Amino acid sequence: MKRRNLTDLVHFSEDDVRREVLFDSDRFFSQVACLQGNQMMGPISDPTAEAMVTVLTGEVAAQVDKGRARMKQWETVLVPAGSELTLRNASAEPSVVLLVIAPPPSDGDAA
Repeated sequence: MKRRNLTDLVHFSEDDVRREVLFDSDRFFSQVACLQGNQMMGPISDPTAEAMVTVLTGEVAAQVDKGRARMKQWETVLVPAGSELTLRNASAEPSVVLLVIAPPPSDGDAA
């Protein structure tokens, strides 16, 4: 059994979104992304993988294709395969999100 503490993966960078891999296997990929200021990640897309984004702390503006939502702590969104995902920090405070992808991104990276 593999165990991790998510707080060990929470680190911020002034330069860009900080991403840390949580778990990575042949069938599953997850990472913690830390955003601050007006940092954003995306758009990212994979034609064969679905994703789930969960806000652990803070607030983010999420866009899945043309749908948009401001998400707060504990809110989650499903990103269907082939859809485009963009996330942006939406508060003065830093935000942390958990990104889960299955199967793992075809390019081997969720960036």
